[in-house]
Amino acid sequence: MGATRLEYRLRYAIHAVIYMLGFWAPWCQPLGWRRTTTWLVLSGTLSKAGWLSFTGATNAVLMVAIVLVAMGAFLRVWGAAYVGASVVQSQTMHGQRLLVDGPYRRTRNPLYLGTLLHTLGLAILMPASGAMFAVVLLWTFQVRLALAEEPFLLQRFGEAYRAYRARVPRFLPSPTPQVASAGVRPRWGQALLVEVYMVGVAVTFVIFGWSFNAMTLVRGVLISLGLSIIVIAMLPRVPKAEAGE
Repeated sequence: MGATRLEYRLRYAIHAVIYMLGFWAPWCQPLGWRRTTTWLVLSGTLSKAGWLSFTGATNAVLMVAIVLVAMGAFLRVWGAAYVGASVVQSQTMHGQRLLVDGPYRRTRNPLYLGTLLHTLGLAILMPASGAMFAVVLLWTFQVRLALAEEPFLLQRFGEAYRAYRARVPRFLPSPTPQVASAGVRPRWGQALLVEVYMVGVAVTFVIFGWSFNAMTLVRGVLISLGLSIIVIAMLPRVPKAEAGE
């Protein structure tokens, strides 16, 4: 079932609540569970299984997390460069044109896929139960957002969207472009601004991850979030006449 209009309008707030609960994991104390980070849990599990030393496992988990948050940031910036910063932040759906450029030639939902990859990487800083909670809820919500957009786009573009949907995967990207480009030029500057949070988290993991201090990384995530709130507040909004509803 697709997300409701209210859920779509409040999607960023819903994401924020899911992340907050993932980090906080308020159920741990009543259940007597430890708030050990997923990073330590995975490292300890790999070490006890004899696959890697504890140090090697810690490095391996960090490297996987860096790849995930970097890929998430890349997909988000790439997608935003073509869809436009104002549309990314809009509370409504948009359908001025059928987007078949950039990552949209390989996957129909690069922004949602980027968010999921980001969440998987970020989850190493959460308690294990919080990480599972966040990943499952974020994945479910991303799917519901995508399902909400599809009927809207089908109504707007009819057979053109039906043909596009038949060729391009919903999430898992095709290794090669599946449709011809319409020639839309990317706006990289806008994309970097609107996705400054994702980029900031990726940079934080790459630079400060090797301190092996989860709290340092959490501070970097919070700084990236604060910076993004300031930047996004300064970006121009889409005029109501151009909204997709």
